[in-house]
Amino acid sequence: MATHVSRRNFMGGVAATVGYLSTRPSAELWAQGGPAAVAAQRARGPMTPEMYDRMAKIANNENNWGPPESVMKAMNAAWKYVGRYGYPDGNIVEAIAEHHGVKPENVLLGAGSGEILDVVGTTYLLGGKKVLGCDPSYGSVYQHATAIKAEAIKVALKPDYTQNISQMIEMANRHAAEIGLFYLCNPNNPTGVVVPKQEVEAVVRNIPKDMPILIDEAYHHFVDDPNYEESIKYVLEGRPVVVARTFSKIAGLAAMRLGYAIAPAPIVAKMRPFSMGSINALVKHGGVASLKDTQAQAEVKARVKALRTKCSDDLRAHGYRVIPSQTNFFMVHLGGRQVQPVIEEFRTREILVGRPFPPMTDHLRVSIGTADEMDRFMKAFKEIFPKRERQTNAAGA
Repeated sequence: MATHVSRRNFMGGVAATVGYLSTRPSAELWAQGGPAAVAAQRARGPMTPEMYDRMAKIANNENNWGPPESVMKAMNAAWKYVGRYGYPDGNIVEAIAEHHGVKPENVLLGAGSGEILDVVGTTYLLGGKKVLGCDPSYGSVYQHATAIKAEAIKVALKPDYTQNISQMIEMANRHAAEIGLFYLCNPNNPTGVVVPKQEVEAVVRNIPKDMPILIDEAYHHFVDDPNYEESIKYVLEGRPVVVARTFSKIAGLAAMRLGYAIAPAPIVAKMRPFSMGSINALVKHGGVASLKDTQAQAEVKARVKALRTKCSDDLRAHGYRVIPSQTNFFMVHLGGRQVQPVIEEFRTREILVGRPFPPMTDHLRVSIGTADEMDRFMKAFKEIFPKRERQTNAAGA
């Protein structure tokens, strides 16, 4: 059914979504934090640039060092194109294809990987189909499904915070006629835990062969786990796999909005009508430069790993358990407290931390910022939470 939906109908759905969100004040915030979160935001009012600049920003899994000099230089050189439509774009699609050993017809650009996730959802969930994934995970796919009147089948994480792949495979086969999309976030957001390569392969080999699989690899650059493997090889095999990537994280281009999908050419062709193509001239040139600057990426990864390790160790020494992470963020257990009031306590100290992720509402997600920002976070954490007996079991909470 998705292949017969016109762009006009799709835009109508987008308009309906915008209308839905506009008629429910702070709809996403309400869903994530409840009425207390909405009331707190209303009481605060808008944040001025001066207020924002004072904040330690460790809420949104950004690269707090920003883009490297090579990327800034490339974007600055592209300013001369901003008044043009048919401008040279640095051959961004060809550069991505070459980087991954695929063809240009295997690449679809998006305004961040968020647009890619929405495009995949629209392509495969119209007509009453469901998305199958774990819970909690990155909520964009599930929220988009709700917006287009689709549903989600969510499988709870295991007690060790890994995804319950065997149960997800079983659900995919049991409900094959209902499911339009299988979703894996790897590493998972908000937990930072990877799906091992053997389990990804089990999904690819053991669910219905024509069921599309969306694998969100927004944080793959940060992974050191030898049991992790990127999934583009399945695209090369011709499997119905869509790999979503972003320049928002390690490349430091979150506000510039550039992401992409790697998928078999027929899937890219099916998704393309739902893509808006609203990507600016500057970031295309920045993206090409970022792909080439592997040294800058390695430096960011090293900083993130060092600061993540130090902060996690400090939290455990203070008596609070941390889920081992392979990303540029981690989750800390709050010792029985609920996260929404804690978020507000950090904010009064000019520190922005992650939003609630139901059902893990007794965990706080913390992004890795600069050394100064992590020091501010740890100082505030010790003010808010009393010291307890040292925690040595990193996997538990």
